[in-house]
Amino acid sequence: MSMRVVVTGGAGFIGAALVRRLLEEGHAVAVLDNFWRGTKANLEGVISHPSLTVIEGDVVQPSDLQRCYEALGGVDLVHHLAAINGTKWFHEAAMDVIDVNINGTLVALRQALAWEARFVLASSPEAYGENEQMPLGNEDISHFPPAADHQRFSYGASKYLDEVALHHAVSNGLDGRIVRPFNAYGADMLGDAYGQVVGMFFQAVRQQQPMAVHGDGRQTRSLTYIDDIVDGFYAAGQMDVGLDGSSLSGRSFNIGSHEEVSIRSLAEAVNRTVGSMAVDCVLGGGYHGDSQRRLPDTSAAESLLGWSCKVSLEDGLQRVWNAFQAGP
Repeated sequence: MSMRVVVTGGAGFIGAALVRRLLEEGHAVAVLDNFWRGTKANLEGVISHPSLTVIEGDVVQPSDLQRCYEALGGVDLVHHLAAINGTKWFHEAAMDVIDVNINGTLVALRQALAWEARFVLASSPEAYGENEQMPLGNEDISHFPPAADHQRFSYGASKYLDEVALHHAVSNGLDGRIVRPFNAYGADMLGDAYGQVVGMFFQAVRQQQPMAVHGDGRQTRSLTYIDDIVDGFYAAGQMDVGLDGSSLSGRSFNIGSHEEVSIRSLAEAVNRTVGSMAVDCVLGGGYHGDSQRRLPDTSAAESLLGWSCKVSLEDGLQRVWNAFQAGP
């Protein structure tokens, strides 16, 4: 069934990929983005789609969200992805991260309640804080260090509060679901100092510069190809009930690969992918509070949404490299 869907942050890396999927499936989409991190280039190929409206605005302004409602003639579903992401920003702009991530979510939740629309919150494994017990379950405890230590958890703690706010809205009648994507990567990801590690590594290769591996490179991540991430978001928004017939409102879903890889091993995998263009790795640097491990328990997504991770790291890295080789 065709839905009228608002995607906040819809010009970002994950947001734009989700927008393309929604349009392919026949839905009407309004993107709300201030283009601070997202770009219209991410929406290239669909920008003139008759079922897409792109609105430049700020998610913390209810009037800008209302413009989306008016453009669509009503809203059935909100995918809320607007946030300030990128680890470097967490330390450099903590107050802005908190402002956008919390206030933007509160505004979007209130609008969705008023519209009686379904709501999918893009949360993060950062919402678990320093919980190092793996795999991370859907309802596992969050653990945060003293605020004086560093600003990294300006992001993770704000996502935790976003989840608290969503559950409060659910108690007031919202059909709300939570998706936590684990380290999404793909050809459109940011590769600068404020981007993602896979993007940074490939950018180093393209510039024939050494890959900068933080710390000793033994910290692990579960890197998840963008198509698998989008499958999770799409299912969480589209399904009325779970595969077992149970309500999905208030449920949270970890969406991520079960391939736990160290950052040093990731650098080696990128070098294998690029072959003769392989570059050296330099260890050192990094950020305070960097998580040592990251591995999701995806059982809820598998049993209730029918989701599974289909793209291996080797295959995903090759897809990214092929896209880069094909050019812009």
